[in-house]
Amino acid sequence: MITNYERLSFLDNTFLVMEGPTNPMHVGATLVFEAGDSLRGDNGSVNIQTVRSFVEARLQYVPRYRQRLQWIPLERHPVWVDDDHFDLAYHVRHVALPRPGSAEQMRELSGRFLSQRLDRARPMWEVLVIEGLDDGRFAIVTKVHHCMIDGIGGVDLLKVLLAPMPSSDVGVPDEYEPRPVPSSTDLLIDEAVRFLQFPPEAAKNARKLRDGTKEMGDLLRQRLRAMTESARSGWFVNASETPLNRKIGPNRRIAHLTTELDRVKSIKNSLGGTVNDVVIAAVAGAVRSFLIEARDFDVAEIDFRAMVPVSIRDEAGAGDLGNQVTMWLLELPIAESDPVERYRIVGAATEHLKESDQALGAAMLTQSASFTPSTVLTVAARVAAATARPFNLTVTNVPGPQVPLYMLESRLERIYPMVPLWVNHGLGVALFSYDGMLNWGFAADWDSVPDLDVFVARIEAALDELFTAAS
Repeated sequence: MITNYERLSFLDNTFLVMEGPTNPMHVGATLVFEAGDSLRGDNGSVNIQTVRSFVEARLQYVPRYRQRLQWIPLERHPVWVDDDHFDLAYHVRHVALPRPGSAEQMRELSGRFLSQRLDRARPMWEVLVIEGLDDGRFAIVTKVHHCMIDGIGGVDLLKVLLAPMPSSDVGVPDEYEPRPVPSSTDLLIDEAVRFLQFPPEAAKNARKLRDGTKEMGDLLRQRLRAMTESARSGWFVNASETPLNRKIGPNRRIAHLTTELDRVKSIKNSLGGTVNDVVIAAVAGAVRSFLIEARDFDVAEIDFRAMVPVSIRDEAGAGDLGNQVTMWLLELPIAESDPVERYRIVGAATEHLKESDQALGAAMLTQSASFTPSTVLTVAARVAAATARPFNLTVTNVPGPQVPLYMLESRLERIYPMVPLWVNHGLGVALFSYDGMLNWGFAADWDSVPDLDVFVARIEAALDELFTAAS
């Protein structure tokens, strides 16, 4: 059998088929660095060749970044194959702002870069180095297709570029020798053999399940309950239509916000709950005031839901590629005017989601669909994208290291994540905690949310409101 390729999982493939002309499905981040000697070129510029050499020396630790997509004939299921024409200069690009460049100029350039879809004929990632910020600082904007990583716990390029100590060692790249790319005939024959081997494997697994049924009874019952709870949580019922859920275009506005992590922790320490509860309650408060005051929209009777990604990656799978993430579906209490009561409702809802194992249930529902042929999946996904809207907004909060990180000798100041927008979703909210701060990244449709800065101000106001109440 041909072995120099790897099939995409059902979830990874879903992120591919959900992508459309107005909703590129890549995750992104904007990282701001202090100047460091190792990367400083002439006249305070960034030495892009050193950046490329540093990236090249670490690609051996993320082999997916030198692989591209190919499709199995007839079945049309995607697989990963080695890119025999890999060009690092294409993936690591370089631009300069007119000095001294402002944060607003950086965000505008980041938004333009993050609006462009990735080329499926190449490895599906790109990096943009932006120099010219004040005090010699520079930024790196990354985008990686969601089919490659889950954005929460997967090994990606940033994890091998950043270290807790500064270093001037650029490293030595490995000798990259791409494995032969299988032909369409090879893939077709290989998959036919795999299909013929499926019944014996299924029988073997059935015997194992039968032999272990007694020991696994409690676990099976728990998982069935989790699947039932997840199915009942609203995935098959549309959320309300709001001004944040209009038809969107391909262009994105990007905004950033930094808040103190200790201030957020003081809220949860006073009111109970978690940092994530504070984040979700603040988003609920911001959505409420934004819809009422900026859109003149009645929030009294609407069902406004957030999709909250949850990692199901354990320590043993910390280095695995692909997506190991599932979703919570959470109704935001935006009709509630009291910030403390809003917070308590959010806390009760997240506690129920944990107790009912809905993350596990959603993951199992996803796994149960893994046998869907790719052609059927593609049609179903496109129909669902046009008609289904189980949630209004994505909110993701990723805990990061609370110590400074460095790329060579350049200290990382801030890292602002970005989530992709789903069809008819005008806004997405992502957070990354780092070195005592919460870094908020906002992505919005350029046309339907032209006043993204107003929403960001509502987030700050909602946090202040919670802090005052908690104090």
